[in-house]
Amino acid sequence: MFTTQNVCKFLGLFILLLTFTSLQTRAQETKSSFWDNVDIGGGIGINFGNGYFSGLIVPSAIYNFNEYFAVGPGLQYSYESGNDFKSSLVGLSVIALANPIPEIQLSAEFEEAYVSQTIEFIDGDLSRDFWNTALFVGAGYRVGKGAIGIRYNLLFNDEDDIYNTAWAPFVRIYF
Repeated sequence: MFTTQNVCKFLGLFILLLTFTSLQTRAQETKSSFWDNVDIGGGIGINFGNGYFSGLIVPSAIYNFNEYFAVGPGLQYSYESGNDFKSSLVGLSVIALANPIPEIQLSAEFEEAYVSQTIEFIDGDLSRDFWNTALFVGAGYRVGKGAIGIRYNLLFNDEDDIYNTAWAPFVRIYF
């Protein structure tokens, strides 16, 4: 029979079941929307000629918080050799992208890389291993999920840096 106590138990169980179902549905929506906001991309490069070779691979991912702001990690590996010189670099980075309007992309990227270099001489090799830190700020023209522009290394040091100059062009493509 329908007593007040049984009706309260039924309503309590119904509300608990409804809350659990709602939370589970919301968790699934959050889970799927997280990956819907992730873009994967990076860069690859190869350069060679007359005894020289350089190869680079830079995978990265970003999470788009909204249409204006994204953050993500990146990896990088490069190898260079030629004319009695060898260098390898392994690094990690974190990038933040801001799109104040659809056509403009501003960026800040922190990069930490381990560098191993060897120069071969007739009387022996000169090797040096060191960490290189860079903090880039940049601006570029954005088309879809890609951008082309220029960035500047705020921590550039002429004496102990892997880059020739503080300025560097970039092309970013995410899928």
